[in-house]
Amino acid sequence: MVLQQNTSVRLWGEAKPDARVTVRVSWDKKKHVTKADSKGHWTVQIQTPKADYTSRHIEVSDEDGTVRADNILIGEVWLCSGQSNMEMPLEGFLDSPTEEGNEAIAEAGLKPGIRVLTVKRTGAHVPVDTCAYGWKVCNAENAPEFSAVGYFFAEQLNRILNVPVGVICTSWGGSRIEGWLPREIVQNYKDIDLSRAELKNKRGWHAGVPTIMYNGMLYPFKNYTIKGFLWYQGEANIYQHADYAERMKTLVKRWREDWGLGELPFYMAEIAPYDYRGDHEDGAYLREAQYKAVSELKNCGIVCTNDLVYPQERRQIHPRQKRKVGDRFAYLALHNDYGYKNIECVSPTYKSMEVKDTAIVVHFNNVKGFSTQAYYEGFEICGEDHVFHPAQAKTDYRTMTVRVWSDRVKHPVAVRYCFRDFQIGTLKTNRLLPFAPFRTDDFK
Repeated sequence: MVLQQNTSVRLWGEAKPDARVTVRVSWDKKKHVTKADSKGHWTVQIQTPKADYTSRHIEVSDEDGTVRADNILIGEVWLCSGQSNMEMPLEGFLDSPTEEGNEAIAEAGLKPGIRVLTVKRTGAHVPVDTCAYGWKVCNAENAPEFSAVGYFFAEQLNRILNVPVGVICTSWGGSRIEGWLPREIVQNYKDIDLSRAELKNKRGWHAGVPTIMYNGMLYPFKNYTIKGFLWYQGEANIYQHADYAERMKTLVKRWREDWGLGELPFYMAEIAPYDYRGDHEDGAYLREAQYKAVSELKNCGIVCTNDLVYPQERRQIHPRQKRKVGDRFAYLALHNDYGYKNIECVSPTYKSMEVKDTAIVVHFNNVKGFSTQAYYEGFEICGEDHVFHPAQAKTDYRTMTVRVWSDRVKHPVAVRYCFRDFQIGTLKTNRLLPFAPFRTDDFK
């Protein structure tokens, strides 16, 4: 496994009630002694050194004997969670390939500093202390099952920071956000039937059941000392997008409280373009809710993905370009958490607009340049009738604005960009970061 470097990490376990437990670690000469509580649970805090590639070990002893854990590295640890686009492995799904996945698997043995823990799908009625998982070293035998996004994120950090990186991937395809929240929170959501959390069919738990992922797949790790969270989820909640921003904020706050390590970094991925039910905007509203949640949280960021699909993936909810998603997660972490301030990591977002004659000029947050001054697809403009028409758009690097117009709209009032279920973004910065989808209106 990997333990977080340069901090006080928690180690925990079970023994007989009130038993005396001794913990020894190979990187110091101290004897760490603690006592189990009346139920046999014990916890100890131990300082870790600076990261390196030295193999370490831990020994835990009580009156019944000693347990030893070997092959431990000290480095950086991140927890990845969400639904199938986080779960999607390097080998891909049966109908969804992972781009560059085969190459990553072939080269996995060259990355001894990466370790991955993949949690098996495990639902539970109530919070549990353990679940089915195991740390795996990085090699061609183990790598096919690794989360592609988690692995590519770890690969970038490992390469740039030159320290071991451990990724805990606990995700479940098709899961809703309510599945990753506890009962005491979800019971206040009037649209959620909590009686479903009591059911388990012959084939096991269903991905749409609330609270069971929190209980069975997240809660067991609350004592594990980590650096931060990566989250890729939202597709299962698109038809309830009105509630998503608040529930996302609640999830971030609750997870941080559970870990008790302050405002840990929390980075999420924008759900990718996908044709959910024809020419609609359900996905667009969910993305809007994601950006709203991020804007109202501290130490939180979002990876824009609206350029990371191919035209033929209109009906493919698992787009194949997972390396770039992992890379963009890594850019957020490197910039915000590891001091690489010259790495650009934040996509420009809508700021304001002004009508100029028959066009609208759009202003943005966090824009320092454009990839080109050509024309762009994905823009729409409307007049007072609120009927949107495809529009032309041109960038102006002197004012860092975009001018939008259409011959069919003489008196424009609003602009939208990539505000559809499926619309591939083409507007990018001079660092090739995509502009976030947006709308200037509030018509719906």
